[in-house]
Amino acid sequence: MTTNARCIEALGCERFDEENCSTKTSEEQIKVEESVEELFQLFSKKLTIDINAPSLYRGKHVSYLKKCLFYLPNSYECLDASRPWLCYWILHSLELLEETLDAEDRSKIALFIGRCQSPDGGFGGGPGQHPHLAPTYAAVNALCTLGTEEAFSIINRETLQKFLWSVRCANGSFQMHVGGEEDIRGVYCALSVARLTNIYCDKLFENSAKWIISCQTYEGGFAGCPGLEAHGGYAFCGLAALCLLGKEHLCDIRGLLRWVAHRQMRFEGGFQGRTNKLVDGCYSFWQGGAFPLLHKALADEDSTCVSTNWLFHQEALQEYILICCQNSLGGLLDKPGKPRDIYHTCYTLSGLSVAQHCFAGQEKIVGGLQNELARVHPLYNISQEAYINASKFFYNLPPL
Repeated sequence: MTTNARCIEALGCERFDEENCSTKTSEEQIKVEESVEELFQLFSKKLTIDINAPSLYRGKHVSYLKKCLFYLPNSYECLDASRPWLCYWILHSLELLEETLDAEDRSKIALFIGRCQSPDGGFGGGPGQHPHLAPTYAAVNALCTLGTEEAFSIINRETLQKFLWSVRCANGSFQMHVGGEEDIRGVYCALSVARLTNIYCDKLFENSAKWIISCQTYEGGFAGCPGLEAHGGYAFCGLAALCLLGKEHLCDIRGLLRWVAHRQMRFEGGFQGRTNKLVDGCYSFWQGGAFPLLHKALADEDSTCVSTNWLFHQEALQEYILICCQNSLGGLLDKPGKPRDIYHTCYTLSGLSVAQHCFAGQEKIVGGLQNELARVHPLYNISQEAYINASKFFYNLPPL
């Protein structure tokens, strides 16, 4: 199916049908489809004169991200306790766009992230803040993305492991910080940094798989905690955590596959985060990134019955991102009409990379090779190259 063919099809039979029962949810869904339809129609006209459409605004995204790296508008003040996240979102986006920073800038960023490291281990949301698993994950990913020996050496592995022990619960879950909430993000963040930095040990994650499994819902997805609603971000964290434990086979793989496949919107082509919710560009990764992990789990069971493509419509997701989620001045967004921001830029580009690069090495790149991004590692959401470089450094160090 060509790009133009999918757009024409989408304008007809895939529209949402509220079945004569109007609700606030259905009204919002129809508004989103109308805004997407308008962009699809404009794109179809452009396609008649530009055979390379749609295009990734690579240069504009790079300019936007580099500006944000050292200067953010006042609207980001609310994220003052998430400064390692800001570094990670920007660095990872630039990495996917295959844009490099000079050595001086890499060093400045690494040293700043180092100032966010707590003497008690782990990283806080800014210098002097208490350690927390979420910015710890972001800081480790950012330093691995920088990929220099200086950046790697900033991570104090001994105190990091002590911090992980301090937030571990007997049931296998992890608190986000000492005395904080327990949810599935904590297990994933702890496992991700432990595996990346070579401080993993079985005892630290005893009972974690059992606790993660208890978060899988009747729908097939994962909730943040047992008994809650399945959600795209939590589902990715649950599946990725099980993969990092080597125990993904313990969950209902086919139930999860069914749930996540049904989160791709028939008209828009992007993903929603939960049942009966609107499309959102960030779920291009939170939902789309689960498919390579599911693919491997299914292939481990029976390699003869698994497709060479991901089990979602890869071209449709790319079309939604390229046609509906790019700001003309740079940066990506949730959906048409929403403002650009570095969070959505990061996860939408990550989802675009997943959709472009298949498990078997085949590529499905809408708009031509000029739109190709670096290949993302779906377990960690850093590039494959960054993962390899980090592994070479940390796995040459003795385990703790």
